[in-house]
Amino acid sequence: MDDDIQLDVTGPVLVVGGYGTVGGELARLAAPSWPLLLTGRSPERGRALAEEVGASVRRWDLGDPEPFPARVRAVISTVNDPDDRVLRAALRGGVPYVDITRWTARLQRATAITALTPPKAPVLLSSSWMGGVSALVAAALAAGLGGAAAVEVAIRYDLKDRAGTDSVEFMDRLGLDFEVMEDGQRRMITPLSGAGYVTVGGHRTKVARIDTPEQFTLPLTLGVDTAVTRIGFSANSSTSALLALKRTGFFRWGRGDRLESVRRSLLYSPGEGGEALLRIDVRGRDGGRRTAMVRDTAGQAHLTALGGLLGLRRVLGEDGSPAPEGVVFAEQTPAPREVVPALEKAGVEVTVS
Repeated sequence: MDDDIQLDVTGPVLVVGGYGTVGGELARLAAPSWPLLLTGRSPERGRALAEEVGASVRRWDLGDPEPFPARVRAVISTVNDPDDRVLRAALRGGVPYVDITRWTARLQRATAITALTPPKAPVLLSSSWMGGVSALVAAALAAGLGGAAAVEVAIRYDLKDRAGTDSVEFMDRLGLDFEVMEDGQRRMITPLSGAGYVTVGGHRTKVARIDTPEQFTLPLTLGVDTAVTRIGFSANSSTSALLALKRTGFFRWGRGDRLESVRRSLLYSPGEGGEALLRIDVRGRDGGRRTAMVRDTAGQAHLTALGGLLGLRRVLGEDGSPAPEGVVFAEQTPAPREVVPALEKAGVEVTVS
């Protein structure tokens, strides 16, 4: 066997981080469709899941420079890939690749890497909220309006839900301004600015701005003039506490590794389960408007994994359309009108008005 990932159209799907919170959900969703190879730093933690879904499990520590030899039909990364090891290995091997974990700066870097090393197989960067679900639904609404001028996403983050440590990595970027498109102009935004209330799934939710990849990709792919994403928490008091901390300057002077555990402990106290809730508002070029409320009672990890599953079907050409060429983003789906039915078939409630 070669010393790196190689394409084998009869091989398993490689799920990097395959027995973590999101990876485990994805493994259960994907197992009926493909053989699976699950990887992580501690394979013994994945043995029970591997037996449950009929998968193989191997060690791959992304901090270890040793190559990872495997023959696979596709790769999906469900954990952070800070040195782009998984991406580069997939590019070298000509293997279809999906990523659902990158924040905006790392997604931009991945786009540059694929431009410098033109891929021989599809590369889907599907890291907008919930594994690309927010962007997919925005594309569906935009198609129904004949095009979109503005997209606004409001997230209600359930603090009682199961969550992996990567789920609160956005806390590390609350001290960094980010670029967005508003009214056709690029401008810099301060995290947790623009606070206000939005009704999400029947809950009056206090929300504020955060940096998410769809605010970068939607102006490029759908041609929108405005892309806005805000997040709030199932306890409005938690959002208010973050806003109060912001006013003290904590997220500026508290950056870096030294206070990482302090930052993440502010929100990371996962429970036994909750639900995923998000609202997507789209305004058309002619002034028409559509709103989608997305609710997954199986939780945020399940909805993120479902986004990953739809991504795998896309790069493997198993969603009824040809596999894409080169690098694409989630919302560049050739069948936007099939997005809502696909989510509903998986048990997700989508209400469009």
